[in-house]
Amino acid sequence: MARDIRELFKEDKISHEKMPKNHQDRFLEKLDKALPEEPKKSKFSWFRVAASVVVLLGLSFGTYNFFETDNTDLPPEVVSTNTVETKSLGDVSPGLKKVEDYYLASINLELSKIKPTAETKELFDDYLMQLNDLDEEYQRLSLELTESGPSELTVNALIDNLKFRLNLLYRLRAQLQELSTSNATIEEEKKSI
Repeated sequence: MARDIRELFKEDKISHEKMPKNHQDRFLEKLDKALPEEPKKSKFSWFRVAASVVVLLGLSFGTYNFFETDNTDLPPEVVSTNTVETKSLGDVSPGLKKVEDYYLASINLELSKIKPTAETKELFDDYLMQLNDLDEEYQRLSLELTESGPSELTVNALIDNLKFRLNLLYRLRAQLQELSTSNATIEEEKKSI
């Protein structure tokens, strides 16, 4: 019949018995022989390395494509305002570089937002011609900055040129929105008739 373990401890017969010497060492030796510890070999170690390489290549390719700007839709005169032989506002001071970068980024952002359609292509082309004229003036002012050094008039003229270009793009966008809403109302009137 099964006995309760608590009763065995109460009888105190087990507490007087001692384990033989080296019992623990012999037990560990037998355990090592029965279950030897083998170095763990992962079946998937090569797969992990290959997956890591594929992920790194994918991230590298994605980063390269993300930072490589594809400006095929925009005229090159509008996108790049600095040439190698001329100074820019950034060469005058870091504060002016921030101003120039802000305006150039805003100009490029506005250009990327504007999607001309067949009806608005003529209007869009007219504005691009005006932008190109302003860009040529910017190049002339940059050349003047390079040749004669920074002056308050030249720096202000460069900043004003960037402001004019940005305002021109804002006006273009407003006119395109106005045209699209007027076209939409004309279409609605045609449908109601």
